[in-house]
Amino acid sequence: MKRVITFGTFDVFHVGHVNILERARSFGDYLIVGISSDALNFSKKGRYPIYSQADRIKIVESLRFVDAVFVEESLALKGQYIQEHSADVMVMGDDWAGKFDEFKPLCDVQYLTRTPSISTTEIIEVVRTPGASIGR
Repeated sequence: MKRVITFGTFDVFHVGHVNILERARSFGDYLIVGISSDALNFSKKGRYPIYSQADRIKIVESLRFVDAVFVEESLALKGQYIQEHSADVMVMGDDWAGKFDEFKPLCDVQYLTRTPSISTTEIIEVVRTPGASIGR
């Protein structure tokens, strides 16, 4: 069985999240998703997620192509997470291209193109801006 791991915040869940998770699963038979903790998200983005950690976990766990979910507490532990979950492949969005090549001795590392015209940041801005729309 080929095990795939990916990581993300998965806040304000949208079709881009579905697309990347579905494509990640196509690299193997078992998909493991590390959900950034609220604290990790704050350290990366300077804001807490809109949805709670528990809600984000529940949303991602509910997808038929996701087999396991865990909380990612630190970017510095990625190598440990890869080993703990016996991952054969790590898949990330291309906004991280090259940033995780150091893990190639542990597993295959793939960077996937993100869905155009959609992002959590964009959705949050649209919600805050009357009359704005997404991807139109």
